[in-house]
Amino acid sequence: MNHIHIDSVADIFFQVGWTSELARHTDAYAARGVNFWRDLFPRRLRTSLEDKQAGDQLSIDFSPEELFRNGQSRSIQTFNRAQFDPNLIGKPGLKPLYGRFYPKGLLRDVTGVFSANIQPFRCVDVNDRTLKGDLGHPLSERPVSLSVSVGSVGPKFEERGGGMRDWIETICDGVGMQAPWMGRPTDFFEGNPFARQDESADREFYAKPRLVQHLDDAALGMIRDLYCRFIKDGMRVLDLMGSWDSHLPAAVRLAQMAGVGLNAYELEKNAQLTDRHVQDLNQDPALDFPDSHFDVVICTVSVEYLTDPISVFSEVARILRPGGRFVVTFSNRWFEPKAIAIWKELHEFERMGLVLEYFRRSGQFHQLQTYSIRGLGRPVQDKYYMQLPYADPVYAVWGEKI
Repeated sequence: MNHIHIDSVADIFFQVGWTSELARHTDAYAARGVNFWRDLFPRRLRTSLEDKQAGDQLSIDFSPEELFRNGQSRSIQTFNRAQFDPNLIGKPGLKPLYGRFYPKGLLRDVTGVFSANIQPFRCVDVNDRTLKGDLGHPLSERPVSLSVSVGSVGPKFEERGGGMRDWIETICDGVGMQAPWMGRPTDFFEGNPFARQDESADREFYAKPRLVQHLDDAALGMIRDLYCRFIKDGMRVLDLMGSWDSHLPAAVRLAQMAGVGLNAYELEKNAQLTDRHVQDLNQDPALDFPDSHFDVVICTVSVEYLTDPISVFSEVARILRPGGRFVVTFSNRWFEPKAIAIWKELHEFERMGLVLEYFRRSGQFHQLQTYSIRGLGRPVQDKYYMQLPYADPVYAVWGEKI
């Protein structure tokens, strides 16, 4: 049996657990080819991993200062509004908004910051003359629990190149951006956030059936596993904005599996559905189901198309029984003409924050949680395997009906 030592290479599954004022958060990363001779870890993590073998698990609680040093700790600075120059990144109309993230490269005349710097900073205050930004890591003030599962462990037969990887930097890249600053809601709704390139009727755009999967099999498997946490035999479930595949295990036996979607042919091809409803939620968000009817509502890779999400989330709450859950999953792929403007402006982790705000504004959910997973290998049979070695990331937000 191979044990981890300085000349080992291993696959390790990391999960960062933390809480904000609004929700509980879990962010996972599947690290492949971890090199224990040259890669970087916090000292306590490296020591804890020594002599571990495949199948071993451990959990370590870290204070913020253990993980985020060397310029990553909270750093609030005040800038003149003229220093916020979106022309430097080719986005002349971009405005600083409270709680939002922007690349540091659009800050002019800041020591140590160059125009090519895409690291995010957060706008924490803004007026006509000045802007305050936090240039530190968005998790830098929060304690975290790091759970580790050891996968395969093998010897390092040869060393190629001299690069190294900071695994905390990798697994925490973007993590924390989904939480509001100091509990105050982020300004996601300035201007016209729900505008779309194509404002024609959605039924026209989706009139032609698309019997394809929009994510790779590894990502879809993670979504299926996530839904299995909440969906059990005998439940009533609604697949909102559904299509020909509801991404549930074939073995589950439900009392009802309803589907609401835009294409009748796609819904008819979904053998798991017990009843089908063709409806454009952007034209009419009212759902034709009784109050407190469903145990779980799922929405898969579609929330980015809603132009009146708060009304839809409120309707979902109405048809859920108390204690029922609404689970929303998405990735970083969508139909460009129909995605709302704000979705395309945000960092991937900020999008979880936007969906959290939908839940919060509906006023009918609690026990909010987010989940993300990145770093999985793309299946070799996937058509993008040669161009994209990593599977599509999966992001999820869910809440429980009050």
